[in-house]
Amino acid sequence: MKIVTHNGRFHSDDVFAVATLLLVYPDAEVVRSRDEEMVRSADIVVDVGFVYDPEAKRFDHHQPEGAGEREGGIPYSSFGLVWKKWGREIAGEEEALLIDKKLGYPIDALDNGISIAENKFPEIREYTIYDLFSSYIDTDEYDEEVLLEKFLECVGIARALLKREIDIARKEIAGAKIAKEIFAKSEDRRIIILDKNLPWQKTLVPEPEALYVIYPRKDGSWGARAIPKHLIGFESKKSFPQSWGGKGAKELAKMTGVEDAVFCHKGLFICVAKTEKGALKLAKIALDT
Repeated sequence: MKIVTHNGRFHSDDVFAVATLLLVYPDAEVVRSRDEEMVRSADIVVDVGFVYDPEAKRFDHHQPEGAGEREGGIPYSSFGLVWKKWGREIAGEEEALLIDKKLGYPIDALDNGISIAENKFPEIREYTIYDLFSSYIDTDEYDEEVLLEKFLECVGIARALLKREIDIARKEIAGAKIAKEIFAKSEDRRIIILDKNLPWQKTLVPEPEALYVIYPRKDGSWGARAIPKHLIGFESKKSFPQSWGGKGAKELAKMTGVEDAVFCHKGLFICVAKTEKGALKLAKIALDT
């Protein structure tokens, strides 16, 4: 099995496309070339060749007509095209969709010159996966053997990241189902008590009744979390009282009467107590404040 992608500078889309293919074909040979004969002889072609034909295993998006776009308008680049064909096989149906939204959408948007976020600071922007991989390229380095070595190093990073994200997606889907069942059975749907720290966000954020979630923390304490208004952003549906912000154990315990209170974040989105009972009491007080 021979995978061909373009030589020269590499980007996050071709790096992740090849990383995805190596999850399917771990023993494949990776060649970086724009030579037309080399492209024609390849088993799989990524990000070069001006052809998108999934049956023929050709995955370029640089042709004038492009290679299609997702619902919502984000065009596909080579990563999205490869993930579209093999993502379900690699990760599973629901998992593949989550990963596409988390990684595929932003990587493809950036490669197609589309901004997906408002830039509030004209001279500052977020540091992206694209920047990470670009850091491996010396602007004065055009030795193709060196670039291949660096490309494959980045592919290794992307491959490991994809494996982790697949595992995270599986846990998120399983955990969300449990959180949904707990919410449905809760007597007071304003405060949801979890017996372990589950990925609750996609289940509870859309529920207007759900205001706080109580959950055990890894250090043995319990958290009371104000549920955000939206999946993206920091504004809570009902923040903890302003007077609690930044208070430590002694001050918070004195203010609330919760003896085992530990602290309240100055952002007013989380409080911590030593016990479930304490965290629940903090949430109940916040409801009435």
